[in-house]
Amino acid sequence: MRIADIRATPVTVPLEAPLRHANGCHWGRFVRTIVEVETDDGLVGLGEMGGGGESATAAFHGLKPYLVGRDPARIEEMRFLIANPTASLYNNRTQIVAALEFACLDLLGQKWGVPVSEILGGRLRHRVPFASYLFFRYPRPGRPGAEVRTAEQLVAQARALRKEHGFTSHKLKGGVFPPEYELECYRALAAALPGDRFRFDPNGVWSTEQAMWFGQQIEGIRNDYLEDPVYGLHGMRRVREKVRMPLATNTVVVNFEQLSANVLNTAVDVILLDTTFWGGIRPCVKAAGICETFQLGVAVHSSGELGIQLATMLHMGAVVPNLSFAADAHYHHLKDDVIVGGPMKYEGGAIAVPTGPGLGVRLDREKLAEYHELFLRLGSYPYDQDPLRPGWTPLVPNERWADPADARVPEVPS
Repeated sequence: MRIADIRATPVTVPLEAPLRHANGCHWGRFVRTIVEVETDDGLVGLGEMGGGGESATAAFHGLKPYLVGRDPARIEEMRFLIANPTASLYNNRTQIVAALEFACLDLLGQKWGVPVSEILGGRLRHRVPFASYLFFRYPRPGRPGAEVRTAEQLVAQARALRKEHGFTSHKLKGGVFPPEYELECYRALAAALPGDRFRFDPNGVWSTEQAMWFGQQIEGIRNDYLEDPVYGLHGMRRVREKVRMPLATNTVVVNFEQLSANVLNTAVDVILLDTTFWGGIRPCVKAAGICETFQLGVAVHSSGELGIQLATMLHMGAVVPNLSFAADAHYHHLKDDVIVGGPMKYEGGAIAVPTGPGLGVRLDREKLAEYHELFLRLGSYPYDQDPLRPGWTPLVPNERWADPADARVPEVPS
């Protein structure tokens, strides 16, 4: 079996509402690139990468001379071929490698007739639990209840998601409004759902002093962890000395060198492994093994996935023995997907690990075409901008907060 062709198709899939975060906003849609690796015997493996457009398509097309004719089972060699760590100082291809790794593992599973989790050592669990992923959201015309700006709206969203999907862990994405206001919202959320677990993530935009204060204020809540309250290992270390809960990250420990630095002088207790940011499923499993050795917690990070990347998260979650927290996923904010059968289903707050060969998901060609056309019509969006604050730029640490009294509705193309 040899690689015969590589295709990359950017797509835009609508969200229920624009999702606000510390650096800007998801403007009512996710833009992703769907990758297909075809072999000389007609099999097609699937991958996925965040973002899209001419640059993403050109990046994958440019790798065809490297990869066509090669064995897709030689995944470790592929990593060095296209992302040698010294060469990658000039051409950072980590997320491209991840998408290609997904596709190659998918091919091997199809060829051998087994799920990817069996290739990775065999599943330890058949379902992966997830946390609700709660955002402050802009209103969307024609969708009552889409807005989340007040504590009351946040609690209503959490209760609705708990009822529909069975979540018992809840993550609030903060860093949008002043910390004092977000503290009120977080406390209201915890008070409304007694017995559940909670986590808070301001995307690293607080000062260390703000983070210490906030962490001390929430010590009475049943927290899984406080995620990325500040940016940088030393800042996290300072906060960790002053708060009584685990700290987690998906920003300052995203490779093995940073992981080794954290082991030698611990700043973070829980590593959120992202199958894209770490360069694939296999590096995440490897990192989880290091965390197991040094008794660091492990969870699964979400970077705005469609069903293909969600399948990689599920297979990774199935084989990691020290997965000690519910996984994150933006997935329930999506209105659709590009896989056959539509969006995967939550049951009891968990999603079943696919059992079919490879990743266990297949492309819906009609949906792929529909959402590629939508991408061509709408294009990309500025992830690091806010549609109602033109020219706004957040600082780190930030002081340019959104106004929680601002009830305007943004004009977002759809």
